Amino acid sequence: MQFKLIEHHRMFLAEIGITRQGEGLILKATWIWYPGDFEIWLHKEVSLRRQERGCVYPPFWRLDMHYPKVRFRKEIVLEQPETLSLHVDGTFFVVLDYKILYDVSREIIIPAGSHFLEVNVFNQENCPSIYVAGETVVSDASWEVAYDNVHWVKAGYWDFNDPNQKPSQYRLPTREIEPVHIEKRGEAWLVDFGKETFGFLRFHGLNSKGSVSVYYGESLAEALATDECETYDRVELKEQTPDTPEARAFRYVQIVPEDEITWERVTCLYEYLPLEKRGEFSCSDPLLNKIWDVASYTLELNTREFFLDGIKRDRWVWSGDAYQGALMNYYLFFDPGVVKRTLIALRGKDPVEMHINQIMDYTFYWFVTLYDYYLYTGDLEFVRWIYPKALGLMEFCQKRCNEDGFIESVPGDWIFIDWADMDKEGIISTEQILFCKSLEVLGNIATCLGDSGRAESFHLHSEKLKEKIFQLFWDEELGGFTHNFVDGENKKKMTRYPNIFAILFNYLDLDQQRKAREQVLFNPEVQVIKTPYMKYFELAALCECGEYDKVLDYIRSYWVGMLELGATTFWEYYDPTQRGAEHYQMYGRPFGKSLCHAWGASPVYLLGKYYLGVKPLAPGYKEFVVEPKLGNLQWLQGTVPLPEGEVSVFLSKDKLKVKATQQGGALRFASMNEPVCSKGAPALVAPNTYEIHLTPNELYTIKLAGVC
Repeated sequence: MQFKLIEHHRMFLAEIGITRQGEGLILKATWIWYPGDFEIWLHKEVSLRRQERGCVYPPFWRLDMHYPKVRFRKEIVLEQPETLSLHVDGTFFVVLDYKILYDVSREIIIPAGSHFLEVNVFNQENCPSIYVAGETVVSDASWEVAYDNVHWVKAGYWDFNDPNQKPSQYRLPTREIEPVHIEKRGEAWLVDFGKETFGFLRFHGLNSKGSVSVYYGESLAEALATDECETYDRVELKEQTPDTPEARAFRYVQIVPEDEITWERVTCLYEYLPLEKRGEFSCSDPLLNKIWDVASYTLELNTREFFLDGIKRDRWVWSGDAYQGALMNYYLFFDPGVVKRTLIALRGKDPVEMHINQIMDYTFYWFVTLYDYYLYTGDLEFVRWIYPKALGLMEFCQKRCNEDGFIESVPGDWIFIDWADMDKEGIISTEQILFCKSLEVLGNIATCLGDSGRAESFHLHSEKLKEKIFQLFWDEELGGFTHNFVDGENKKKMTRYPNIFAILFNYLDLDQQRKAREQVLFNPEVQVIKTPYMKYFELAALCECGEYDKVLDYIRSYWVGMLELGATTFWEYYDPTQRGAEHYQMYGRPFGKSLCHAWGASPVYLLGKYYLGVKPLAPGYKEFVVEPKLGNLQWLQGTVPLPEGEVSVFLSKDKLKVKATQQGGALRFASMNEPVCSKGAPALVAPNTYEIHLTPNELYTIKLAGVC
């Protein structure tokens, strides 16, 4: 029996990638916790960092908490006695073979044989976690954990591998940035860092301790407005603590000493999430190159512990912002970790009592973000883990449905859709289309997980709902979906939103798509979209319709408008008709607008997906297509990251070069006549459209007979 247990233990170690080397095992200990609880705890910490003029401003939705009491257990088999080093975040006691061990501090001696080890931890403030390190026994994903329900599950972990650094001590790294200009204005110093940044101020060469007032500004006007800037600090400085205590967003700072304190110079400790910028884009248009660079930097600033909406305001995790941030991430960083953390944080704990962020449409974006995560990464393990939480969220939604299957709002729900004046009464078509897509993608996930019963149920609800959406809202004469249905009456109001999403979700046939494009999206009488948030969706829909020239023209005019106003990152809202200080106003405050907002970075996604043309067709890019589009450019080139490699693209009017380092790719391109290819023989798959399967690490150079 003892031999069988030892052999079983060896087999398990092999399964999780731990093998013998000589007489010992190569083991890697890591901090572990109840799965999802570190992300929940970190989300709470991040959400409480928003401040406005010294006042802490917490989110208005429920902030969930970690489980304060957690049990960790492990069945172990030892061929010889072993001493385990133990590190715990919280108060704890240890149980070995169902008996409490007394006087345990940092070491546990385990005799040879088969044993059952359990560590019970309590921590109200931080996520209970443990780190165990021995010769053959370490804390890792093989441990089980439970809270009060005593339902044992696999432990959660990240990459906290230092026993002396508890997960609750996690902080983003910093690097020092010098200002580009410093100016004395009376008693104050005005410091310009050249572009929007985020971090702490460090005062070098302090002559004595003393206090300063620091007024932060995304714009010069905000930094100078001491009574109206959104964030400021009054800080006592001394040689041992020369830094401001809170990380802030700013380009400019106005520093006012309150006594005789002086300093030699001031720098910024830029706080950031270490990410490799794997995506690249450049083209024949310098304006678009500038836009891509600024959009990339905007996304970098807002991709932190989670996807944040903005670094000045709100510094919260919003599902709509995160949906867009995740898609941009796949074309710039391809970092799965921040997507997973964000999905966990947004979903929160059971029971579900309100929509995510209290917004109905943001609940639906969560489902689509989850499915996109699986499509881009192929990470079925995470999807399987979070699937029960997805089911619980969908159950909440379905309980809000009326007898026709339409989801309805209740008092306390926020129907957002966009920052625009619109009627939000009754059954709103945009919400129903987003709900329909949520049912569809959750059905797809259920199919992938082998849950055929639920898959059939979700797909059936989605199909029936789609039929009723067309019956209730599609207007053949108006050429699109109307906005809402109130008290049995179709208001016949046309908005862009439902038609945009119907195009993106492929719910329209070619004739319907043409009508929606021409009679709604190209119709100046239909309310114009003014936020980068919804422009993201509208321009993606136009790309799906093949309007590549128009989309490039719009990116040039809209995003360049912000650059011409001095933007170094892209904004939450931009209305070209506004003038002067109006550009900074929002929410009734002169500097309420966020000038660094993640949803302003959408050119990263648009240019990567639709112009470099790289799109996954099967989870994890096991199948993908490279279908570059030139639009009205002379040439373009760039790189799109994949889970296990990358795709490099160059396209001009007479030449196409593509190289993929991962299997599964197909190159599809347009040519007026039969092209000449350096490798393989392109197949004609449609009029003037050719396709060739890509061999990994081979460079394909194709001479085109005119791009059509």
